[in-house]
Amino acid sequence: MAHEHSTDYLHHGKGLWSWLTTLDHKRIGLMYMIAILTFFFFGGIFALLIRLELMHPGTQFMSPTVYNQVMTLHGTMMVFMVIIPGIPAFLGNFVLPIHLGAKDVAFPRLNLFSWYIFIAGALIAASAVVFGGVDTGWTFYTPYSIQTYKGTVFMVLGAFVMGFSSILTGLNFIVTVHKLRAPGMTMNRVPLFIWSIYSTAIIQVLATPVLAITLLLLVMERTLGIGFFDASLGGDPVLFQHFFWFYSHPAVYIMILPAMGIISELVVTFSRKVVFGYTAIAYSSIGIAAVSFLVWGHHMFVSGQSEFAGKIFSFITMLVGVPTAIKMFNWVSTMYKGSIRMDSPMLFAVGFMFLFAIGGVTGIFLATLSIDVHLHDTYFVVAHFHYVMVGGTLMALMGGIYYWFPKMFGKMFNETLARITFALIFLGFNITFFPQFIAGVQGMPRRYQDYIPEYEWLNRISTIGSWLIGAGFLLVLYVLIQGLRKGKPAGPNPWGAKTLEWTIPSPPPHENFTTTPVVSGGPYEYR
Repeated sequence: MAHEHSTDYLHHGKGLWSWLTTLDHKRIGLMYMIAILTFFFFGGIFALLIRLELMHPGTQFMSPTVYNQVMTLHGTMMVFMVIIPGIPAFLGNFVLPIHLGAKDVAFPRLNLFSWYIFIAGALIAASAVVFGGVDTGWTFYTPYSIQTYKGTVFMVLGAFVMGFSSILTGLNFIVTVHKLRAPGMTMNRVPLFIWSIYSTAIIQVLATPVLAITLLLLVMERTLGIGFFDASLGGDPVLFQHFFWFYSHPAVYIMILPAMGIISELVVTFSRKVVFGYTAIAYSSIGIAAVSFLVWGHHMFVSGQSEFAGKIFSFITMLVGVPTAIKMFNWVSTMYKGSIRMDSPMLFAVGFMFLFAIGGVTGIFLATLSIDVHLHDTYFVVAHFHYVMVGGTLMALMGGIYYWFPKMFGKMFNETLARITFALIFLGFNITFFPQFIAGVQGMPRRYQDYIPEYEWLNRISTIGSWLIGAGFLLVLYVLIQGLRKGKPAGPNPWGAKTLEWTIPSPPPHENFTTTPVVSGGPYEYR
């Protein structure tokens, strides 16, 4: 055992260079984690600044121009650098090969290259700040993005480059799932997290090129004046929205599908029960991936598209609720009569279900044509988006980090403090975003630096909530660092889980398995 510990992946090579040139999927996953948490820190600071500015009507400390830039930086960082790569690139990289009983991903060099592309894209995007900034919002809508600051070109190019990282990671995962499963592990025996990452990878490979071409056209428009989206040159600004949302709506599922995979793992482990309806959960992931390509027009109900198109998009958008609801019902059914342990990862899983349910139900309001006309571009949309993205993806990411932390580092964290982080983040989140539903219904428009005094009380509550979220995430940082430094040894399987990664030492050896595991049953064999 001592020999095995000396060759665990953390101590396999010494020095920074051994990390920067590593082909080990676990180390690459941790490098993604460090990058993503760094971007999350900055994105979070921008969010707190936005809420501080909006605490009272009138200008506090940001002019409208600066406010627009801060809002754009918050949006682009959180979407392109945190939530889209968050779970697939970080936890997907770390967990997927071990889940499958493999020694690594199919293309280890391509995996490392993807990380470098991601960092390069992020640096190009960050350089926009030096070149005058960006104030378009994270959606870069034309015709405004064609005319505004030079920094827009760098931000758009950065997102374009990061797209390649997403595509290559997706390809790598698809091949890994098909080619490197352990003997006896059929597709009906892989853990549900694998199904969700696999479905996500399909969307990444098929949808991301559309965004890449769109962003490239926008850069060419800026630099060469070719006129795809410029009406004065015979282009169509609304065409940009069609292109952009054709990617960006499936991108919402790139953010949420891996989160659902994590929740499936947590619910099963902490309910001590065989998952209810394995096949339904697995195929609903593929169902969500398929339908996600057909709903982009619901972002454009007020853009002048035909009534018929509006009706079709409205109907298909409602349809996405079906595979999503299947997952919710199956998670609740799995918990029913289970011997549930409310450890911190499970708290985040339950928090996810509660917040995601609110996000999903409010999505039905926005999918309804007549209601959307009233709620479009109000704070109702901001609240809905954050309930799905932050309440969904980030809650699951936090649950996943707490769940796999002992496996990654071989140490336990302080469970009591971890539960307090959940309470702070969950309460803070609801205090921040629920009042925004009310403000939206009353007609408060989003993306404005100022508002009329009638909305002040709602904004005050919102801002106070944002401080609770900030405090919660600072405490998370403390919990993780303290766990790394002083945590008790975790042992191979501290949660009593049944999937393959819990059968090997913590932290895992360099090549994961000393002998290739043979799988003889399903992934969740609780009796």
